[in-house]
Amino acid sequence: MTTENLDWIRVGHVDGLPEGRVKTVTANTTSICLSHFDGQWAAMDNKCPHQGGPLGEGSIEKGEGGKCWIRCPWHGWDFDPLTGAPPGGHEDTGQKIYPLKIEDGEIFVGLGAEPERERTVTDVMAETMVNWGVKRVFGMVGHSNLGLAEALRGQTLKGKLGYVGIRHEGAAAFAASAYGKLTGKPAACLAIAGPGATNLITGLWDAKVDRAPVLALTGQVQTQVFGPGAFQDIDLKSAFDAVSRFSQPVLSSSNHSELMSLALKNAIIERDVAHLIFPDDVQTLPSDAPAKGPQGRMGGRVVAPSSDDLGKAAEMINAAKRPIIVLGYGAVEARDKVIALAEKLGAPVLTTFKGKGLIADTHPNAAGVLGRSGTPIASWFMNESDLILSLGSSFANHTGIDRSKTIIQVDFDPMQLGKFHPVALPIWGEIGAFCDAIESTVSKAAGAADQIGELVDRWRIWRAEKETRLAETRGKGVHSAAVFKALTELAPSDAIIPVDVGNNTYSFGRYFEPDGQRILMSGYLGSIGFGLPAAIGAWCATQDFAEYAGRKVISISGDGGFGQYAMEFTTAVKYRMNITHILLNNSQLGKISKEQRAGEWPVWETDLVNPSFSAFARLCGGHGTRVTEADQLRDAISQALAVDGPSLVEIITDPELV
Repeated sequence: MTTENLDWIRVGHVDGLPEGRVKTVTANTTSICLSHFDGQWAAMDNKCPHQGGPLGEGSIEKGEGGKCWIRCPWHGWDFDPLTGAPPGGHEDTGQKIYPLKIEDGEIFVGLGAEPERERTVTDVMAETMVNWGVKRVFGMVGHSNLGLAEALRGQTLKGKLGYVGIRHEGAAAFAASAYGKLTGKPAACLAIAGPGATNLITGLWDAKVDRAPVLALTGQVQTQVFGPGAFQDIDLKSAFDAVSRFSQPVLSSSNHSELMSLALKNAIIERDVAHLIFPDDVQTLPSDAPAKGPQGRMGGRVVAPSSDDLGKAAEMINAAKRPIIVLGYGAVEARDKVIALAEKLGAPVLTTFKGKGLIADTHPNAAGVLGRSGTPIASWFMNESDLILSLGSSFANHTGIDRSKTIIQVDFDPMQLGKFHPVALPIWGEIGAFCDAIESTVSKAAGAADQIGELVDRWRIWRAEKETRLAETRGKGVHSAAVFKALTELAPSDAIIPVDVGNNTYSFGRYFEPDGQRILMSGYLGSIGFGLPAAIGAWCATQDFAEYAGRKVISISGDGGFGQYAMEFTTAVKYRMNITHILLNNSQLGKISKEQRAGEWPVWETDLVNPSFSAFARLCGGHGTRVTEADQLRDAISQALAVDGPSLVEIITDPELV
């Protein structure tokens, strides 16, 4: 074997491998089985030709006449460490042997120049992802997605993708969901076969029910072992059918760029989950197919209301003496037009909880949040209204829109119109298109009430009541009203605020007064644990899109929610994410305790045993501080917001003062 023109790569020291043992070493990117036997050293290709078993995790076995063999740990195949040949000597099952030398106790393996990696099926698909505008992948690299991971790595090295390696696949899906909710653009989440894939499903349901585009990429076992029940082999197509708009396996015979294009078209247009299944052996098949993009595949998406509906709506609005607007999350892209319409009509704007922040509470037309997480201001104007103009709201029970009122409902999804009960006038159309078309035909009715003046009075009453609540104390923790008063005063007006579920969320809806911040939540799924992973997704959006650049991300959760994905704080540390997490710690699932009492059940199994979360944050490498008194809030939150990196403020709160 010639050793000319080789690069000699150090792979270890002789003291690192005892006699009669093997181990895996890496030279550049080549995985090698290093062996030490009978006073000899040898290096061979680490991958068993049977099913890819790692020979470096195997053993040295003695055969007839004391002959040494390297035995594969997976299925017991044997190879001569000096020649790479199996016992039968069949060349087609032999292993490549690498030159080896030892100098001053250091072990070197000789490698020739590495050939350029052959373009693969997953390279084509990763390039197609980039062409369709995907900028971010959240995931966990594992044994059944390594070929796909290598293709994604190639795009990250070119600066075309950003990758975040998370600690739990559920966090990857929640991060991708929040990213989609914020930007309207799909991010991808990556997992292995079996449990890695199933761990994605909760976060994907969050995306689906909140109409956020997401691309799920799951590894799968090799096609040759589909079905019989191989390790981590489950029917991923069936498992993902309900949660995805589009779910397909990637086969050797697939049109790979077209398959990825269809997945992303479904995610973007349908605002839904698309899913692709990558068998292990298909991921590295060679391909010279061109990558595709969205050119010629996406038309205009504005749905204009009919002229008849617009005429009826104008007539009803012009006759109303106390019209109100309910602004839902479905109107997020048209909020400026909705606010302009409200100003012209002198109409209060009540938001759904999901729509909180779409109008600043400092705006003269703002009436706060309607419903269980809302304010008495919104409830009062609902009760007094004679017409409700519902824009992008789905009439969830949590919101509590009074169905006995005269209602005009506008939505781009015709299935949402009158979904739970009939409305006076259902209008199919984009919210922005509706506002554009009707603005010139409506005005404040003669003799209409001065609802803007009434709003001033109602806000004064509510803010005075909030101040009295600040004085309440039981000596068992900080009042949540004090937490969100401080955050209202300190949060930057352009901050992005993901919130979890539980008492902390109800208090946030009730007490925090947004002034331009963008708020993200697990709306219809209401999944505990959403807050911190969503912050990771939101922070990545600040890196990927100029319109979000420099915006502070502030996530909020209770101790129950934070505990679901607490280790993702290390993910934030690893990538130096500028996230401040506000953690309301009452040592229980406080919302569930309240529900048990309200249902006249005993409070049972809602108590939690917690570490010091502020100390945990510091141990992870971030900033952590603990608050036990209300007068500590401003300094603690201010310091955390000033940190250039991940920070956590743990606030000991009273579960009864919400």
